[in-house]
Amino acid sequence: MASAQYDLETAEHMFHSGRYIYTVFMCHLGLEKILKARIAQVAEKEPPKSHDLEYLVSLGGLTPDKETERYIAELTNLSVVTRYPVISRAPSRSSHVNGLRVS
Repeated sequence: MASAQYDLETAEHMFHSGRYIYTVFMCHLGLEKILKARIAQVAEKEPPKSHDLEYLVSLGGLTPDKETERYIAELTNLSVVTRYPVISRAPSRSSHVNGLRVS
């Protein structure tokens, strides 16, 4: 859990420095670690190798409220872009990839 806390603190630092892609990545990573610890505790087995937070929530036997469910779904969807950016062409010198400026 110390590793998850470290990731969430890192996300906060990234947010304050304007590094939003890394903020999303670190928030997702921290929450993923917390959920996997919960799964290991409840199921008494190794959690799956999955980044899908909604799936991990269900395996952990958790029932979040609707607002938290939407947050988890959005965080999962946003983090896919940070892990697996789809680039259909090589970016030009000053281009936009997934809505972000790449120079």
